[in-house]
Amino acid sequence: MPNCKTVVPYRGTPEQEERLRQVIEAHKGQPGATMPVLQAAQAIFGYLPEEVQIMVAEGLDIPLSEVYGVASFYAQFSMNPKGRYQISVCLGTACYVKGAAAVLAAVEQKLGIVPGSITPDGKFSLDSCRCVGACGLAPVMMVNNDVYGRLTPDQVGPILDMYK
Repeated sequence: MPNCKTVVPYRGTPEQEERLRQVIEAHKGQPGATMPVLQAAQAIFGYLPEEVQIMVAEGLDIPLSEVYGVASFYAQFSMNPKGRYQISVCLGTACYVKGAAAVLAAVEQKLGIVPGSITPDGKFSLDSCRCVGACGLAPVMMVNNDVYGRLTPDQVGPILDMYK
């Protein structure tokens, strides 16, 4: 699946793979097993890389295209790894009109990644979202559960430096 995002190699452990095999075995042959198995797989691995999707397809004896179809359709699933620090910049209306695009550009420049990707060291991942429910603090950026509001692009670097 080529793209312009930073590609992080699959780093699943034998323990994670064994846990997934146990989940697959518990659901094998059940109608609608794909969804609960993918939910468990994401809980185990943190995301659904191609290697995990292949394990699910082979384990449930269903086409890989079906697994990919479910994984790509539902927003709860991510096919990209998440960093230790998950950054989300709100691009909802209130944030956008107050300069969120410039804040997002500052994050991209500071980390050298685009939304939907992760830094090569796995420390930071970046996403944009439509609303975090803090419109009065626009523009807003979250780092894991920490909320930073009324941001300007020049504040981004010092905030991210706190997480290094």
